[in-house]
Amino acid sequence: MAYTTIDNPSETAFNTKLFTGTGSSNAVTGVGFQPDWCWFKDRDSSGNDSGLFDSVRGVQKRIRTDQNDAENTDSNGLTAFGADGFTVGSGGYVNANGSAIVSWNWKAGTSFSNSSGSNGANLDSSGSVSTTAGFSITSFTGDRSTTRNIYHGLGVVPKIMIFKNRSTTNGWTVYHEAIGNAKKLTLNSTSAQSNCTACFGSTTPTSTLFTVGDDSDTNGTSNNMICYAFSDIKGYSKAGSYTGTGSNVFVYTGFKVGWLLVKNADDTNGWLVIDAKRSPANPQGKYIYANSSNSEGTVTYGEFYSNGFGWKGTSSVAVNQSGDKFVYLAFAENPLVTSTGIPATAR
Repeated sequence: MAYTTIDNPSETAFNTKLFTGTGSSNAVTGVGFQPDWCWFKDRDSSGNDSGLFDSVRGVQKRIRTDQNDAENTDSNGLTAFGADGFTVGSGGYVNANGSAIVSWNWKAGTSFSNSSGSNGANLDSSGSVSTTAGFSITSFTGDRSTTRNIYHGLGVVPKIMIFKNRSTTNGWTVYHEAIGNAKKLTLNSTSAQSNCTACFGSTTPTSTLFTVGDDSDTNGTSNNMICYAFSDIKGYSKAGSYTGTGSNVFVYTGFKVGWLLVKNADDTNGWLVIDAKRSPANPQGKYIYANSSNSEGTVTYGEFYSNGFGWKGTSSVAVNQSGDKFVYLAFAENPLVTSTGIPATAR
């Protein structure tokens, strides 16, 4: 069996795109595929919130990870998905004139619809999925019942799920396998993990369904909900955890890391995002906090390797405080070994 099924993530599954804003309609190409989920951030300007768009909710439908506000329609945001990218309008967070902009882009691509609502324990869902890349976007309407099951399309168990109530000012609720089904993290907050038996009905997702309970963050009454779910794909993606050492730490992923999201689950600190396009060489220095509208910052201790990532000589509460549990989601720039047996080069 081949080591991986995804030899070139940037052509089929995930890619980071850097561009300079123009302040007017801007067709950006070079993503490598038609994306289904685009996450934008102005790297230069503090106060420009993030902007997230997906093909299931539709163009111009913006949500943002640094706020808990409801979805809004923005004609100056993402206005079209293209075969090799997207078109953005004049909104500062996607296209401020002269600003350095980053867009993180994922491919799903196969539509699904599951009418299971006739079963009292289930809710109808629809969305887009790539079983090859282990990524699904699931839309459903909540009813705030004690336990509801929802089809996600992955065909394997998701390791991390990110929920947003699109209709109200509820926080971004994150399920991560490493902290279990009775606790949550909040993507728009620095908060540590907290108890929430109602969020996921104290039920671990299966290869077919995820479960929500009577919490409005994940199952608001008559509210439009969205869930981004990821499973591990050997050589391409991994959601995991590690314990901080306060000094040097290495985390094995099985691929050359291209994008990384990290959160200290035990303490109050932000969700750090680093990618290999903004920091093409070690040390990995350019970071953005997903929960903040601040501009890009710089650190000097991040390391991406051909088979994982690490932090050198730091006790930072954000990434390596001794004894704390850290959760992460990582995607490959390249697999450790391709399907034809060719190893990735080290950094």
